[in-house]
Amino acid sequence: MFRALRADIDAAMKNDPAARSRAEVWLAYPGVRALIWHRRAAFFYRHRMKLLARLLSEHAKRKTGIEIHPAAKIAPGVFIDHGAGVVIGETAEVEEGVVIYQGVTLGGTGKEKGKRHPTVCKNAVISCGAKVLGGFTVGEGARIGAGAVVLREVPPYATVVGVPGRVVRIRGEKTQDLIPEKEDPVLKELCALRERVFAVEEMLQETQNGHTMSEVKHEDL
Repeated sequence: MFRALRADIDAAMKNDPAARSRAEVWLAYPGVRALIWHRRAAFFYRHRMKLLARLLSEHAKRKTGIEIHPAAKIAPGVFIDHGAGVVIGETAEVEEGVVIYQGVTLGGTGKEKGKRHPTVCKNAVISCGAKVLGGFTVGEGARIGAGAVVLREVPPYATVVGVPGRVVRIRGEKTQDLIPEKEDPVLKELCALRERVFAVEEMLQETQNGHTMSEVKHEDL
């Protein structure tokens, strides 16, 4: 327990330039406090005292604004920055070095059984408001952009943005030719709407030109 706490404080000191002391992080950072409560709840959950575990989880949520299911597996050295609105589901797994910002959801997509929440590998960063939904893996060192909705596996060291989430870079290199989401139905619909707008504008322009020609002929007469 103390080793995990030390790793969590180290992660906060490393990732938050506003952190001034280890004591401040321990006493005043809600992300660190939430992880302390989670490790206690997880202990009771593993020992089949599930009601007590859930009560501790609910207490932590009221105190910190961060909801972590007692069965979620969170390694030491994870940093939850600010943390308000963070939700981590039952079968989620978060490895060391991961940074999670406020408003993030590591959730499922329905009532399916088994592994239904994501696994977030080492040193990934999930920015504020991102939703990662499903039982897939977010690769090591991946970056999820703010507000992204990720519904499929993310390669290591990839950058994902948008709704639905699309891989735009891997290791800093653009990957447009590797993006399977090029057939994004939302993007296709937007393109179709744009074409329709262009067609309507052309029709209006032709109609206006026709009226202008008619007026000119009428004046000549």
